[in-house]
This record gives sequence, C-alpha cells and structure tokens, in this order.
Amino acid sequence: MFRYGLVLLVGLAIAACAEKVDEESGQGGGGGGGFAMPVEVAIAQSDTVVDAIRATGEIEAIQSIELRPEIEGRLTEILAKEGATVKKGTPLFRVDDAEIRAEVARLEAERDLTVQALERTRKLLAQEASSEAELELAQANWRSAEARLDLEQVRLKRTTVRAPFSGILGERYVSLGDYVTTSTSLTTLQTFNPQRAAFEVPERYAQLLAVGQPVTFTVAATAVSYDGRVDFVDPTVRLPGRTIQVKAVVSNPNRDLMPGMFIEVRLATEVRPNAIIVPEDAILPLQSADYIWLVTDGKASRHEVTLGVRTPGFVEIKEGVEEGEQVVVGGLERLSEGMGVAPTVVERTAS
Repeated sequence: MFRYGLVLLVGLAIAACAEKVDEESGQGGGGGGGFAMPVEVAIAQSDTVVDAIRATGEIEAIQSIELRPEIEGRLTEILAKEGATVKKGTPLFRVDDAEIRAEVARLEAERDLTVQALERTRKLLAQEASSEAELELAQANWRSAEARLDLEQVRLKRTTVRAPFSGILGERYVSLGDYVTTSTSLTTLQTFNPQRAAFEVPERYAQLLAVGQPVTFTVAATAVSYDGRVDFVDPTVRLPGRTIQVKAVVSNPNRDLMPGMFIEVRLATEVRPNAIIVPEDAILPLQSADYIWLVTDGKASRHEVTLGVRTPGFVEIKEGVEEGEQVVVGGLERLSEGMGVAPTVVERTAS
C-alpha cells in the first residue's frame, strides 16, 4: 500500500512538470503568452531625396585661347603683364610696323593720283574732250588703288595684337625683340567668370541627361562645394569608354575655380519631396532581395522592400513601408515571423 502511494505521488509530480514545460514553450514560440523579445525600432520618415549621378571631372574656362600674331616681324612692344585682367580690344603686343607704314604712305599717294586723274577725266568728258571708256578706266584705277590701300591698312592694324574677349592673361612665351611668325604662341587668354565644370557619365544615363539640371560639385583640393547648372550635353557617345560629355556653368566671381582643378560631381536627375526613408541598419539583405522587419500590434513581421537612394546612414524605401511605421533597427537577427516584441523607439535624424 505504501509503494502504491509513492508511485502515485511521483506520477502527479511528473505531470505537473510536463504541464509547466508545455506552458513555457508556448509562451516563447508563438508570442501568445507574456514573453516579448526586446528590440529597438525607428520610425519611417518622409523626406526629400534626390536621384543623382556621381562622376569626376575638371574645371575649364568657357573661352580659352593661345594668342598668335597675324603678321610676321620683330616684337617691338609688350603692352600687358602676365596674369593681368584685360578687356576686349585691349592692345597686348605690337610687331614692328615701319615697313608696312611706309607701304601705306606710298599707296595713299597712288590713291590720291587716281582721284586726281578721275576728276580730270570727268571735266574733260563734260567738255566732250574725253570718252566714256577713259572715264571708266579712271574709275577702275581709283577703285583698285583704294582696295590696295585698304588691304595694307588692315595689315597695319594687325601688327597690334589685341584681346579678342575679356579675360585674364596667362604665361608669356616671348620676349621683347623676338622675331615672331603667325605660328608663334605669345600668351594665353581665358575667361574666369563664369567657369565650366566638365565631366563624363556612362551612356546608360543618356535618357536622364538634360540642359538645365542642377549640379553640385566639390573641388578635391579645397573640399569646398559649388552649385551649377547643366548647359551642354554632348549629342554623341565617346569611345572607347562609351561616355557622354556634360558641362555645367558655375559662377566664379572670386576666381576660386581655376581651369584644370579636379572635381567630384553630383548631377541631380530627379527630386522626390515625399520619399520614405529608414535607417540603413534596418535593411536585411537575403539572397537577391532586401527585407525589413516591421512591428505591428506588438508582433514582428518581415516584408520585402524596394530600395532607392542611399544617403549617409539612411536609405529610401520605394515600396514596402509607409510613413510612421516602426522598423526594427536593433535585435532583428533574433526575430521570427509573428514573434511578440517589446519595441523601444530610438531617434535617428536624417542629414
């Protein structure tokens, strides 16, 4: 009798233990009991994002030339200093013009003789002492002399090299007394305000490029940012890299931007003012898809999402999340579908 009672007590104890284990296992697996997994969550925000193409390039002047003389001869005057800012038409160099001036004087005398001969022929014709043919010959001689004089006067003007546009002079390549020809480089001249940011983008972006798009770029040497606007998109694709040349005009009143400076460019192609962004540590990449854990009514659920623009610390969600929803950013590796969670909201601020 005693043995039977002992067996009964042991059986009741085992049953009680089994019931307790079943109860505890039910609470942890499906979230139906009182236990909840602690997680950190952030609130999905609405913000403005910009789709952009990133590229590298350089600064270039809108107009830049090497000045060369149009007349051969000895350089007799240097009228402007290296690095000087000059206006259009400013005289810069002068080539020896003594011989041309003498030729102009001779042609002026010839022209005067033809004028006198023409007047004399007209008077004789009025007195019927000359013919129409002689008058026509005198007129032709006068026009020929005028043309030769005009040509030589043009050559005389070209002995002075002038600035074809306003800009800043570069290094001087010649010295006083040098004999220069039409192929001799005298100096450089280039505009400085505005300047151009020139860069190349892959051809796959061809349909996204348009004149007027905003451009932001940073000069690598100074880390200073500048804003510009696209004013040229090359209609051809360059080989062998299959890239498209793009240029943007940018104001440069202080001459901070110099031709040849290396720049890092960000070309905006689309602006979305009401995009949904979440912290990038909420994204769970699995195989070829991206997922995110949402907390709804105290339970976790996994959703596939479509990503957009990435910014430091944040990523745009094009599909899968709505504004104001709670996304898990801490503890998501321990979650399972439908698990009960205890969310703690953490503040994340987008820059």
